[in-house]
Amino acid sequence: MKLIDKINEKLGGLVAALSRYPVTVIFLVAAAVVNTMAIEQDADYTRYLLTCLVGAFLGFTLQAVWERFFDKTSYRLAAMGLGLLLTLGYFLIVRQDTSTSMETWIRTSVALFALLMAYIWVPAIKSEISFNQSFMATFKAFFNALLFSGVLFAGITLIITAIDLLLFRVSENAYLHTLNIVGILFAPIYFLSLIPIYPGVSDKNRSPEQLEYNREKLARSCQCPRFLEVLISYIIIPLLTVYTVILVIYIARNITGDFWTDNRLEPMLVGFAIAVILIYILASNLENIIAKWYRKIFPKILVPIVIFQIVASALRIQDTGITHGRYYVIIFGVFAAISGILMCFMPVRKNGIIAALLIGFSVFSIIPPVDAFTISRSNQVGRLTETLVDNSMIQDDTVFPNASISEADKKIISDSVNYLAMMEYTSEISFLGKDFDLYQDFYDTFGFYRYEEGPHRYESIYLNLNPQSPIDISGYQTFVVANFYMQDDKMDPTICSFESNGKSYTLVREKTGRIGELVLTETDGQELMRINMQEVFDHFDTSQGGSYQVSKDYMNADEAMFTVENDKAKISMIAIFLAIEKSEVETTYNADFYVLVQIK
Repeated sequence: MKLIDKINEKLGGLVAALSRYPVTVIFLVAAAVVNTMAIEQDADYTRYLLTCLVGAFLGFTLQAVWERFFDKTSYRLAAMGLGLLLTLGYFLIVRQDTSTSMETWIRTSVALFALLMAYIWVPAIKSEISFNQSFMATFKAFFNALLFSGVLFAGITLIITAIDLLLFRVSENAYLHTLNIVGILFAPIYFLSLIPIYPGVSDKNRSPEQLEYNREKLARSCQCPRFLEVLISYIIIPLLTVYTVILVIYIARNITGDFWTDNRLEPMLVGFAIAVILIYILASNLENIIAKWYRKIFPKILVPIVIFQIVASALRIQDTGITHGRYYVIIFGVFAAISGILMCFMPVRKNGIIAALLIGFSVFSIIPPVDAFTISRSNQVGRLTETLVDNSMIQDDTVFPNASISEADKKIISDSVNYLAMMEYTSEISFLGKDFDLYQDFYDTFGFYRYEEGPHRYESIYLNLNPQSPIDISGYQTFVVANFYMQDDKMDPTICSFESNGKSYTLVREKTGRIGELVLTETDGQELMRINMQEVFDHFDTSQGGSYQVSKDYMNADEAMFTVENDKAKISMIAIFLAIEKSEVETTYNADFYVLVQIK
């Protein structure tokens, strides 16, 4: 009977969620339909999907506002209308773009995050419940929905697999459709069904029985489970304490050195700040001594560490300029520092102020002209233009190539253009033109090859032969594939043997130097030609001014060819695939070549 009662309660909660959040449910159904069309047609419906998600988030957030502050049905209809109007406005904005850019994705994600935080925070505004309680209820609902959805998806997947193996073939899209229905439709609705109805003005419309049921569900939802209390107090907090000690020791030992330029530390500090604030809010409902100790000590540790992180990130801007990532790191650091100060002085019941701050910073970061993207675009265009002007490379919106500028300026130009191209801003820059292609046009525009350094000074160059490119083999007696891999010491040194004009010849690899050499000899041992493979790889090393000037992705045969000739023979090597991987420790070279040999 208890199992049946539980099932009935869950089903009743799902039905209640449908009537409680009608706008959200409609948009979720629309999102599932859009995803279904995208799966079947293999088309891009991203703008429509994002629009549906925005509508769904607006639906449940405005419903929370109505429940907390209003009681009339007309106001609820007005809130629904406002949500539809805002969703339409969003769609009219994103439909202007020919494609969904990274900027659109990030702006939308930040807006959805702000709406979710507002959904958690609104019920706690001047209410008998605190933000900590509403956050706990949401936290539990999220992981319950995640668990149930994961089990449901796994179960349906096993059933589909069994049918496919034992009965009849099932379309491969069935798995994607299952993930779509469970992830887009079931999981959010089930999540919302677990959220209790919080005390608010709308309680006037409910019967005493409904109010009593809501109070009981609210108490269960906001209570911290014993398992979670043990996990937070006796596992997570001690682990975070050890991690904090390591961070503090590292900062103390490197405060005048690597700390300010170590890119690896930045995400660790941001992750530390997120963990401290999240655990602080979850631990605010706990009364054991470890939780109390954590709430008293960790905010005081958080503030100086975050301030160090803000300063380090600001110093990095001098080298890289402002990007949207750097913008968000700094703005989050400011938020974390303010939150840490507030947590040092205000009671835990006032944690809703932290949520309000987070919502405010999120909205601030996506509204022009102070948003992350307007500022980063302006800064990167400014750095690029200033560097071009300083080197007399631009005049009347025309860029003049110049390979003789300093390496530092080359890197500034490369980094700025890489970022602007990644964010799809180059079409808006007059001196680059609407059709500027980063891979095809960079060298011709600036006169040098772009830097591709990673955060740890790791550079990779990959070249591939266009498989449809014809190869002229007239005049050559032999055509063979040769491989050069630095890590393969067991490779047979003999590439091939062949005959020409009654004589026998051998083509071999010799393991000399860093990469080796390609040697052509007669059978009697007479050497006809020797090619140093370092010279071949350097020919294609674009970062050192190699002669390859078009695309690195699909070379034509004439672009991929390296030829050596003397009075005895001629050898042409055509790179099929070539990789040059550089780090601070070493450079590795690997390649496959077509080798064409002509005996004179």
